[in-house]
Amino acid sequence: MGLIAAPHLLSFSQQEIAVLLVINVLLVASYRLMTLTGEWSLGHVVIMGTGAYASALFTKSLGVPVPISMVLGALFAGLVALGLSFPLFRMKGFYFLIGSFAAGEIIRLIWKRFTNPFGGPKGIKRIPEFPGFDLGPFTFDFYEPVTYYYFALIVVTVSLFILYRIERSRIGLTFHAIHWQDKLAESVGVDTFRYRTLAFVIASVFAGLAGALYAHYVGTVNPNRFSVEEMVFVLIWAIVGGTATFYGPILGVVILTVINEVVLRSLGVDTLRPLFYGAILIFSVLLLPAGLESLVPKARTWLTRRRTEAERSPTQ
Repeated sequence: MGLIAAPHLLSFSQQEIAVLLVINVLLVASYRLMTLTGEWSLGHVVIMGTGAYASALFTKSLGVPVPISMVLGALFAGLVALGLSFPLFRMKGFYFLIGSFAAGEIIRLIWKRFTNPFGGPKGIKRIPEFPGFDLGPFTFDFYEPVTYYYFALIVVTVSLFILYRIERSRIGLTFHAIHWQDKLAESVGVDTFRYRTLAFVIASVFAGLAGALYAHYVGTVNPNRFSVEEMVFVLIWAIVGGTATFYGPILGVVILTVINEVVLRSLGVDTLRPLFYGAILIFSVLLLPAGLESLVPKARTWLTRRRTEAERSPTQ
């Protein structure tokens, strides 16, 4: 209920931030799916940009309706990830991390270099918005932040449910097995290359969907929006929140966004976000190595103890 009522309690600028927060939740949740196999990428934000660019071009250049172009953009991001998986998954660990960064930078340089069709350094502007419609006495205008917030919330909720079910399925358990004992998994017949590729492609499809949601809300995309600096923020969200549970990265992105948009902006130091994020990351690694998610069981235990004490006190 809080998520439904939230936009009506916020200012216009905060409503726009809420829309972007919902999109970022999908981005970081999709990123976690890929990390289940033990591989961390520095190109996930570029994959998000691939979905954004593809959806924008499908709509603006080919005249594809926006809802269809968003799906096509997500699928195209998955297709790009499939192509990248062949060279990237010949590497592991640190080498995969650097390889993903190099692949992402190559894609960004292509966007910058070619004015047609990518718009060069300025990117693509005037991207068509999600079409509004009338339903009886109600008018749905997706140019308005509140309307788009509810639309994005529905899309992201469905996507999170799918990601959660994938993780809890046999495929998801195989991802975990590859992460912790890849050689043992191979010894019992698991094709680790194929499963790593599958995790990469699925995560990229949902990252591309997040990019499409972003493109048709903001109305413009450019290469700088999907830089390595933005990727670092995704890493910090995941690390600070924790990746042992499904909700960990989501917790990280929500809390850090609130700190940035409420605390830092109120102090007038929001331009120092990288500095504060770096300090928070160091603090988290030193004092909360398991992430914010490790506090949830402790809080649940504390609340249960307090409730039990409260129930016992009247009888004593």
